[in-house]
Amino acid sequence: MTRVDTLVNGPAARGRTVLISGASIAGPALAYWLNRQGFAVTVVEKAGTIRDGGYPIDVRGTALDVVRRMGILPRLRDAHIDLRRLTFLDEDGSEVASVDPHAVTGGVAGRDLEVRRGALADALHEAVRDDVEFLFDDSIDILHEHRHGVDVTFRGGGRRTFDLVVGADGLHSHTRRLQFGPEELFHRYLGYCFAGFTLRNTFGLVRETVMWNAPGRAAVLYAVGDGDVHGFLNFARPEPPFDAFRDPEAQRDLVAEVFDGAGWEVPGMLAALRDADDLFFDVVSQIRMPRWSSGRVALVGDAAYAPSFLTGQGSSLALVGAYMLAGSLAAERDYAAGFAAYERDTRAFVTLNQDQVGEGEAALFPATAPALEQRNAMLRGLGSMPPAEGRPAHAALVLPEFRPPV
Repeated sequence: MTRVDTLVNGPAARGRTVLISGASIAGPALAYWLNRQGFAVTVVEKAGTIRDGGYPIDVRGTALDVVRRMGILPRLRDAHIDLRRLTFLDEDGSEVASVDPHAVTGGVAGRDLEVRRGALADALHEAVRDDVEFLFDDSIDILHEHRHGVDVTFRGGGRRTFDLVVGADGLHSHTRRLQFGPEELFHRYLGYCFAGFTLRNTFGLVRETVMWNAPGRAAVLYAVGDGDVHGFLNFARPEPPFDAFRDPEAQRDLVAEVFDGAGWEVPGMLAALRDADDLFFDVVSQIRMPRWSSGRVALVGDAAYAPSFLTGQGSSLALVGAYMLAGSLAAERDYAAGFAAYERDTRAFVTLNQDQVGEGEAALFPATAPALEQRNAMLRGLGSMPPAEGRPAHAALVLPEFRPPV
């Protein structure tokens, strides 16, 4: 590929149409960069609007360069949560350690960002909403690829043809299933399930997290301000509870059964879980695929390479992957070469970050009593100062500069 000082619009991309499925993080980011490269972009999103609020996410390392180039870094700095303390409690509720969050996550104070997911989604959407087409309350139903493009039938009944289709529709990507096969072919279950929800902050917590642990169980209260807190109940389970995936009441019953008899604030959290209208239940897992493209269809973000929340790198990989995919398509003479370049130049970075699951945050949820004691001993030995540098994996890719082929 050719590298220059800035992204350059070029005639090679003009007139090519791209449909992106998903308007969370990877989708709008990809739309922004494709539009900059001269593609005609449509984004379809099954929700009725960009989703506001949500739990906090991290933007670190190479991804910071992406949002800086998009011009949204100052806005995200203003939205930075600045979590100040992470306190660990033992099964009896006694304090194990209270540390700077960056000492555990590998982030760098004063440089890396932590913002509500909705704040990042809003910033990405506003950066591109006037330049690309958004179709809300709709989704892809059928894909039919042929030599001239991809015929798309939407669930709302519409039919259109695009040159390329990109799935940016998350861990349980429908686009991936249509083009690449069932999720179980690529799904790597990491042995945990979790339930997330909001509840009233009656705990006096401000910009801090408190985590209670017992072997195979963890309860987390995450306060991003002085309002509501995010509650998380995480537990080890040998096999995914497939029967509960589409049944919120079964999810509540399962979590209540697992945490029955737990102390600390867990009984109150279970009561709040029963009444929560924003329950999010899922497995902790990764997506590992041998290829991120098939014909005229490609995947980006969690749909292609979800790293799991244990790495804290999902949003950062989505931002970097979107930049790399758009630039690769613009820098190559045809889409097949563009997709190949995207994988060639991005996969090592993705794999390195996915592999972090065994080096940090996975230790936050020990499944056995010996592992829990080992984790606690490690926490007690952490220094009080946050690290001066983040994990090398977070910044292992230097963003290339792209321009169309001569």
